[in-house]
Amino acid sequence: MTPLATILAEAVRTETGFTSTVHTDWMQGRTAYGGLSAALALQAALEVEPDLPPLRSAQVAFIGPLAGPITVTATKLRRGRNAAFLQSDVTSEAGLGLRATFVFMAPLASTIAHDAAKRAPVTPPPAEAELYTGPDDFFTGNFNFFDEKDGTGPAEWLRWARLRDHAGLHPFVELMAIGDALPPAAFKLLEEKRTPLSSLNWQINFQTAAPATTDGWWLLHANADTARDGYSTQRMSIWNAAGEPIAEAMQGVAIFG
Repeated sequence: MTPLATILAEAVRTETGFTSTVHTDWMQGRTAYGGLSAALALQAALEVEPDLPPLRSAQVAFIGPLAGPITVTATKLRRGRNAAFLQSDVTSEAGLGLRATFVFMAPLASTIAHDAAKRAPVTPPPAEAELYTGPDDFFTGNFNFFDEKDGTGPAEWLRWARLRDHAGLHPFVELMAIGDALPPAAFKLLEEKRTPLSSLNWQINFQTAAPATTDGWWLLHANADTARDGYSTQRMSIWNAAGEPIAEAMQGVAIFG
């Protein structure tokens, strides 16, 4: 297992980001795990522009495979009095693999205080719970998982997840690394589980400026609304261990079979 913090510590900084290497234990097939690539993209944005306000939104396009040596480049698109837009690209020998746009925004004084967001439907796993950790040669080996199996639909996941080593990470970098850890929800619909699926994009909006949890646990939810003609769209949510809403997201998924 190679902690994300180790990958960041080993990275060679440049004027616009850094170069690094995708370790084999962060791969999923022929490409890096998407959450890792998105986390590296965010880290570069945080480093290239000083004193950013909290992250509010990220738009991520999974364009192509990423493996081996990679280059992460961040660019400021615009920064105003309250909001900043930054773009990050992650490339490898195969070319551009990921492009992300991040929106950072400072809290503003407002007469509106509305919160009807759904709270987490389940509590974190107990200390004696039997957790799942993936194999050492696959990205899931960097995580602990606990599935909530009762009450989920035919194309729905509800799973507690945490990085096995999350020390020293920026909280939003940790969330980007963990927020894409579920298999696509449409995977549950496949009779032949070896059918390949691939995330195409990821839009995630954060509901708090200061995400925090207990013991590293985050509750992840994904539900596929439709799946046909080789394409699925799914809605996603993240809660912390206290049941507080952290993020809402959507994702498009290609189904090759």
